[in-house]
Amino acid sequence: MASNKEYLEFILEQLSELDDISYRTMMGEYIIYYRGKIVGGIYDDRFLVKPTKSAVTMIPDADMELPYEGAKEMLLVDNVEDRKFLHDLLDAMYKELPAPKKKK
Repeated sequence: MASNKEYLEFILEQLSELDDISYRTMMGEYIIYYRGKIVGGIYDDRFLVKPTKSAVTMIPDADMELPYEGAKEMLLVDNVEDRKFLHDLLDAMYKELPAPKKKK
């Protein structure tokens, strides 16, 4: 099942106070970038983030879910209504995420 464009727009609006939020469409789903680093994505109308130490600390009771068959598990973010929480979550995660790969 592909994600709904309206859900993507809602999440982007919730993250709009952060600098340099972008996304890329991939097979009907959306990869979310923060300052050039992949933080997670929208999969089947769920906002999932990479399970960094800070993300696990901030949402310790989050369900671990597969974004798609064969992928690594990610954290389900249920608290998408709270802009400040999302801002703090992505800021905390940023330092722990790998640098973007150089394009050849």
